[in-house]
Amino acid sequence: MRIIAGKFRSRRLASLKGDEIRPTSDRMRETLFNVLTPGNPSALEGSVWIDLFAGTGAVGIEALSRGAAMVYFVDWSKDAVELIRRNLQPLNVSVSSQVLQQKSERAISALDRQQLRPDFIFLDPPYALREGYRTTLEALGNSALTEKALVIAEHEKKNDLAEEYGNLRKIRKLEQADAALSFYRRA
Repeated sequence: MRIIAGKFRSRRLASLKGDEIRPTSDRMRETLFNVLTPGNPSALEGSVWIDLFAGTGAVGIEALSRGAAMVYFVDWSKDAVELIRRNLQPLNVSVSSQVLQQKSERAISALDRQQLRPDFIFLDPPYALREGYRTTLEALGNSALTEKALVIAEHEKKNDLAEEYGNLRKIRKLEQADAALSFYRRA
């Protein structure tokens, strides 16, 4: 697994052995960032991200590589949090990243209380954790996200997510192999 583009391009990222973490594939990350920066590589400059169920941190690190100003990495697993910190350490991005060991719903609430207004929120729970999608998307739908914030959920193609979660409305679905990305904005 490697960083696709930007200032950290081609850097390798560590992962955990076994099935505890299923990182977003290089191909899916490339597709995601091509959608977010169509013909404008600097479109992410200065953006703020929340990477929920961050696992290896690959999506958030890719965002930092492409110019994000701040990324909050959230995962409840101690092993994942340690892995994210290990992947961030050689990049010297401590002022533009924060790693939180919390459940996603709790982190959303805490960041909301801090009046954080992210531009992008990416979530990729373990595919088997179907309830994690619902509870996290509902928490985001009931949070104080702005109309410009974009929520992106990676999921199994066969697990079609709902059209609405609180104030969030699905605006696009992109399928690739057995995975899909669903995009939501505040209504």
